[in-house]
Amino acid sequence: MRRLPFPPPATRRVAAAWPAAVAGTIALSLAGEGAAHAAPPAPPLSALPTTPVKALPALAATTGMSTYTVQPGDTVWAIARANGLDVAAVQAANGLTADSVIQPGQVLLLGGTPAATAPTAPAPAAPAPAPAPVTHEVQPGDTVSAIASAHGVSLDAVLSANGLTRGSIIYPGDVLQIPSGSSAAAPAAAASEAAPLTAPGLDVEQSDNARLIIRIGRELGVSDHGIRIALGTAMQESWLRNIDWGDRDSLGLFQQRPSMGWGTPEQILDRERSTRVFYGGPSDPNGWQTRGLLDIPGWEQMPYADAAQAVQISAYPDRYAQWEQPATTWLEVLG
Repeated sequence: MRRLPFPPPATRRVAAAWPAAVAGTIALSLAGEGAAHAAPPAPPLSALPTTPVKALPALAATTGMSTYTVQPGDTVWAIARANGLDVAAVQAANGLTADSVIQPGQVLLLGGTPAATAPTAPAPAAPAPAPAPVTHEVQPGDTVSAIASAHGVSLDAVLSANGLTRGSIIYPGDVLQIPSGSSAAAPAAAASEAAPLTAPGLDVEQSDNARLIIRIGRELGVSDHGIRIALGTAMQESWLRNIDWGDRDSLGLFQQRPSMGWGTPEQILDRERSTRVFYGGPSDPNGWQTRGLLDIPGWEQMPYADAAQAVQISAYPDRYAQWEQPATTWLEVLG
């Protein structure tokens, strides 16, 4: 079929004032030999692709939208020019690209904008009830960091809610306020999802052993200075790991020796027992058979390394001193 030429500019200006559907009909029905631009030759019908026509937006969902049914030999460029439209706008309105091929019988959208579908307003949600205040009564062995972790909140949040600092000591029977946002049902999920808290320079295993040393120290009423000595001693002796080997028959966190009366190998490898033996004092599992930190007269006035050496009797007594500052940080973070 012969392609219809484009109307001259004057004709297009008149047509542009009419509805787009009428303008399109007139533009395509006019014939003239003086068109400013000749349309490209039409491809033979046998060359048209046989793939299904791309689905177009539903006409029912449009407002002010006119349409045009593609005739053999039409191009998007020619249809847009005939209707005074921008080619890119026609392509965009129909989901076409510069490489798209239109086919006879295909219906194109020529103007207007798709009607916006008003979203269904969701029913207003009922206001959430105010969360009940959550508290925690301190039990023997509790630490602020452990309590915070169990309730899925940060250590700093618990400290702030209770007017505490990282150097504060909590005692059994104290009642701590747990910041809002936590709940009694959250601890298990929070504990399983949150990564274990580690202290600077320590991995998960070392941090866990450090927390145990801190917890037992708190239970026994040991001062922060004494807990720092225990942390540094364990780091020097075993890298804060419960190892089953060492110099001669030394074992465990504090490298205690069965041959020197510190317990059986199994007892020494019991982290909690060996820590209590290091602290010593009235609750020492070894009784008076060994001498722990609390059994050293005037230990609190001793330099850090001297107090550790008084318990350990090491061949390298000066090496404990290097852990005093790191142990201070570990206690602040984990205790």
